Amino acid sequence: MATVQVSLWVVVLLVVLAILFDFMNGFHDAANSIATVVSTGVLKPGQAVVFAAFFNLVAIFVFHLSVAATVGKGIAQPSVIDVHVVFGALIGAISWNFVTWYYGIPSSSSHALIGGIVGAVIAKAGSSALVASGIWKTVVFIFVSPLLGFLLGSFMMILVAWVFRRSTPSRVDRWFRRLQLVSAGAYSLGHGGNDAQKTIGIIWMLLIATGYANVNDANPPTWTIVCCYTAIALGTMFGGWRIVKTMGQRITKLKPVGGFCAETGGALTLFLATALGVPVSTTHTITGAIVGVGATQRASAVRWGVAGNIVWAWILTIPASAFIAAIAYWISLQIF
Repeated sequence: MATVQVSLWVVVLLVVLAILFDFMNGFHDAANSIATVVSTGVLKPGQAVVFAAFFNLVAIFVFHLSVAATVGKGIAQPSVIDVHVVFGALIGAISWNFVTWYYGIPSSSSHALIGGIVGAVIAKAGSSALVASGIWKTVVFIFVSPLLGFLLGSFMMILVAWVFRRSTPSRVDRWFRRLQLVSAGAYSLGHGGNDAQKTIGIIWMLLIATGYANVNDANPPTWTIVCCYTAIALGTMFGGWRIVKTMGQRITKLKPVGGFCAETGGALTLFLATALGVPVSTTHTITGAIVGVGATQRASAVRWGVAGNIVWAWILTIPASAFIAAIAYWISLQIF
């Protein structure tokens, strides 16, 4: 693959922009990791964000970089990527994240980034420059991840109800206040493992396109891995409080046992997706799991109108971020 050596300051600027996106990803998606554990009263908000950030960072030692490889090499043809495409992709993703954060809508940072890449690439070279297998894998999991979260969350809730059927409510509550720390840690681990790798992937894509990395390298430079995991952990520590209430209380009311089941179902889904190298939405996953837990109690326990509004945000994320990215791509041609 031919690469184009560009000014170092342009590459540095785009790396900083990517790390800013990663920080915002953690900030935006903090609610996914902590909403249930906060809403059930197991941890105070300040404790919860530090707890989640710690496990975001620990994920660096747990997961293989399969998702980073998908984003870096499996969404668009490497020969099409340049600084303008990367700039457009990042601006599209950051802009959509900001809009949804401002209005308290738990949309997907992951799909905003994928949409950004798609929009910028199409603006430059048309849809033929996209890698169909990578796009379809991501699109399929838009539906699979919340469904799997729903099924696993429901299954966990039914299993727990059967196992503890002879226990008193107070005993169950006492047990699951402790166990929810385990499930919240596992979910935060999955969140860091899947989401940090998406930014590693786009930086890797940039470095390959500009000649600062080799397309045949098995892994991206170590500094990109450390920076991205640190950025998402710091973003989580600052937290996206506007979204916590929606995720923790507005969809369905949760008790510690429900929080445990939702987080465990979500964590299992994220572990599977990360092992397969699929960049999934942690937002979709935990929302599906929360709805699954609520639905096992009774259908009316879920506020389906709120869940429906969230689904509309999911549907709009990729096309909206792609549209913004295409505009940003054309603007960047005038800037550098």
